[in-house]
This record gives sequence, C-alpha cells and structure tokens, in this order.
Amino acid sequence: MAHLLIVEDDELLRDGLCAQLLHAGHTVCSAPDGAQAQTLLESTRVDGVVLDLGLPVVDGVSVLRWIRQRYTALPVLILTARDGVEDRVQGLNAGADDYLTKPFNMAELLARLQAMLRRARLPAFGGSLEVESSGAMRLRLDPVQPLGWLDDVPMELTQREWSLLSLLVGNMGQVVSREDVLAVWRTQPMDGGAGSGSNALEVYVHRLRRKLLNSGLSIRNVRGLGYMLEPELA
Repeated sequence: MAHLLIVEDDELLRDGLCAQLLHAGHTVCSAPDGAQAQTLLESTRVDGVVLDLGLPVVDGVSVLRWIRQRYTALPVLILTARDGVEDRVQGLNAGADDYLTKPFNMAELLARLQAMLRRARLPAFGGSLEVESSGAMRLRLDPVQPLGWLDDVPMELTQREWSLLSLLVGNMGQVVSREDVLAVWRTQPMDGGAGSGSNALEVYVHRLRRKLLNSGLSIRNVRGLGYMLEPELA
C-alpha cells in the first residue's frame, strides 16, 4: 500500500479522509494548509497527494505547481468543491493526475487513488524503481533525481551511484554489463572525482556495496560479464 499526504483545511473532512485511507491499508500524513504541505514534502517521502485547491496560506494550485517543479513524477489527485470546467482545466494544466469534486463517494476516491498510483508505477509514467530484499527491507529510487531510500531512510547518492543503482534495480537478478553502465555514464557529468572508465566503475560498485550493507541486498560481480543485484542468502 501507499504512504499518502492529505492536504485539506477542513479538519473534520481531513480526519475522516485519514481514517478511511488508514482503514483501506494506506499510511497517511496530513497538512491543513499549503505551506505546511510544502514543509512535509521536503522532509517526508510520500507516494501520492490528495490536494484541496481552496487552501489558506498557500493555495492549492500554487502547491501543485511547486510540486511539479520539484517532484515531477509524484501523483496528485485534486479533491475540491470547485466544479467548474475552467477550474478542472486549470488544475489539470497545472499538473494534476486526476480531479474529483466534493461532495464525493469514498469508494470512487479510493478507486481513483488506486488507479493513479498504479499508473505512476509504470515506467512510461516515470514511476519509481523499487525492490524488496530478502529481509523485507525496501529499496526505492526516484525516477528522475539522484534520490533513494532504504525503507524510509534517505540514501546519500551521487548522480553516478544513482544511475548505476537504477540499472541494477531495473534488472534485478540479471547481469548488467560494464558497457551498459559506461554508456549511461557518458551522457552524465562526472562526480566524486573517480572518472568514467572501467576502474572508476569498481570504485562506484564498492561505494554502493557499503551503502547497501545490512539491507539484505548485494551486488555480485559476475566475472567477465558485469554486475547483478540480488537478495542476500539468509
């Protein structure tokens, strides 16, 4: 299930939404205004946002545009009393993935959320890459920015560590060749001072192994072929 942010200034509705989403198996956090929503998003990883438009401090459309500038693939469902065609057009043009007006049916909201989250996980929609280790620890990578998390703990990743790990996660259990990694790296600026050749690749693999220590995942060197990400044996 997903971790969702509910941004709604009506306290009763906000509490009711949180309770229903918790009952449906999701985890939730909430904010009563746009400014607090922005603060939460800067410090907390979420899988999706339910966003009201008529918010105090910072309005919903401004929050939505702010999200799209920073978290391009984060799914956002607008939930608002503004039911005019021009309001829908403005919300969708600002980057919303779906739009539902109040009053609403809770079953429909849950169905729309599930559909939105399912679409967001597809590669064509820029969905995040994630894999679960043998110890049930989840590794998740942002599809656009060099960001990653082990469960909910942020990982410190350079651009090249992130691109290498993205290749390994996307090909979990399969060999990723050195040539494939180096081809991706040639399109990126250097970082960390390690260069971009085969020797540098060994350095980045070593760095990632240290960062994945105790995660239940390991990077195996497949002699003569490349590298493979796999669950550690119990």
